[in-house]
Amino acid sequence: MNYLAHIYLSGESDEIKVGNFIGDFVKGNKYLEYPEKVAAGIRLHRSIDSFTDQHVVVREFIQILKPGYGRYAGIVADVFMDHFLASNWPNYSVYTLRQFSKHAHSVFLSNFGLLPFRVKQFLPFLIQHKRFESYARRESMFHVLEIMSRRTSLPSNSEWAMEILHQEYDQFEFLFRSFFADMTDYVETEFAIEISKPIF
Repeated sequence: MNYLAHIYLSGESDEIKVGNFIGDFVKGNKYLEYPEKVAAGIRLHRSIDSFTDQHVVVREFIQILKPGYGRYAGIVADVFMDHFLASNWPNYSVYTLRQFSKHAHSVFLSNFGLLPFRVKQFLPFLIQHKRFESYARRESMFHVLEIMSRRTSLPSNSEWAMEILHQEYDQFEFLFRSFFADMTDYVETEFAIEISKPIF
């Protein structure tokens, strides 16, 4: 799961959102240095990652991406899953994606002092470019992967990734929907997270 999904799975608690957002940047028992609910968000982030890594559907998703990304295929899968969450947003939230994103930005800025240094560095860019909203557009995935390949160890293979996304779009979306139903149920049941979902 990437940033948008982690924040969504935090439910209504702003403190949980902060912890879940920074989870990748807080190692070991360093979470104990944070306020209780922020620490709970960090632990939730780790549980979400563990659940995701062990899920058979996610493994199938990753397997499709392995020819182009090898052991980094899971990172690309995370990005693509954020796309499917964003592009199907009305099915998952009572808030518009813009409302949700703007609230998240406000929460992170209000808690800026708690954010790890690396998060403080990229947060202004994330806000300026409306990154969460951009996930809804398929073509934005290319730019996200290009940025990641320049700033991380992710291989620069964005054109191949976009070709596979186009070829396997329906299959990827089917896999995402199946997995995310299980993911949401897990978070709500095991962690008593309340997610404001639409009623159909």
